[in-house]
Amino acid sequence: MEEIRIDVTKQTEEELTLANEHNQLVFKFNHTMPGTAEYSELMHRIFPSMGEGSRVGTPLTAVRPHMVSIGKNVVVMPGCLMMSAGGITIDDGAMIAANVQLISNNHDLYERQVITCKPVHIGKNAWIGAGATILPGVTVGDNAVVGAASVVTKDVAPNTIVAGNPAKFIKAIPPKPDCAERNDEDDMIQLGLDSCGD
Repeated sequence: MEEIRIDVTKQTEEELTLANEHNQLVFKFNHTMPGTAEYSELMHRIFPSMGEGSRVGTPLTAVRPHMVSIGKNVVVMPGCLMMSAGGITIDDGAMIAANVQLISNNHDLYERQVITCKPVHIGKNAWIGAGATILPGVTVGDNAVVGAASVVTKDVAPNTIVAGNPAKFIKAIPPKPDCAERNDEDDMIQLGLDSCGD
């Protein structure tokens, strides 16, 4: 994965103006009543590529939010930090719990005014637990779960659970059983159900 380097002391006037506009939009969003038309309008101005049925809670910290792509039916809970210079993609159905940090950029060890950028990708239906940190260049696979307060430094395979600092493999998520594989018919009858979830 190719690293992009940005010298923040050499930004163009247009880049500085855009950053200021984003700062003001995020500030206004954070101070707007949730559930209102104004809140929704600001949310979609900050994230113009946001898919249908998605929502982002406040407070939000987002640097370069135009580099964030959010799919359909995504939930981002309050307290999220998005450092987005490397690009952040959140696919359909993903759940981002409270106080998650999605960090797609870092500082060069020697030239601190230079930020080094690699994309972060959160797969479909992935679940990022509260307070977790996803670091630059990481892909969290489809249907994966990241435990609360984990620090993810490497890719997470689809359909797995990881946790810890640094996050390590805990277990694979087995396929969801269908009715034919379930052995709880008595429980279902007691609950008044005649088939899985019906």
